[in-house]
Amino acid sequence: MKIFLTGVTGYIGKRLLIQLLEEGHHIVCSVRDKNHFGTHLYKNNLDQIEVFQHDFLEKKTKKNIPKDIDAAYYLIHSMSSSDGDFSEKEKISAENFREVLEETSLKQVFFLTGIINEEKLSKHLQSRKNVEKAVQSSKYGLTSLRAGIIVG
Repeated sequence: MKIFLTGVTGYIGKRLLIQLLEEGHHIVCSVRDKNHFGTHLYKNNLDQIEVFQHDFLEKKTKKNIPKDIDAAYYLIHSMSSSDGDFSEKEKISAENFREVLEETSLKQVFFLTGIINEEKLSKHLQSRKNVEKAVQSSKYGLTSLRAGIIVG
């Protein structure tokens, strides 16, 4: 299976990449900066990996994403950004991700988010809920994995 993996330089992304490689998948890794990918960590599996540099805050990201993707993991998070409103950046990234992947053969997206309720949410969890809505599409299925804080 050909899987598009965002957030691959993060805590969850790195571990998920290892697992997906062990299962024999071909992984298209999306990173904001190729220099942070750490190719040396996966030297035994380089034939299973493609690395593309994307910034989903930019529409031009669309230009080099393969069209023959089967599944994708959305692990993009903008809370570490020091400039501007992180919730607006997260929404823009999610909308651009959706627009890009609607042009592929994608069948399923997996989105890691927080545990939310319908009553009162922190700014962070409200942002994650908004991202979940922005990633949804009628062109592919969406599985939202709601988890508590992950301590690494």
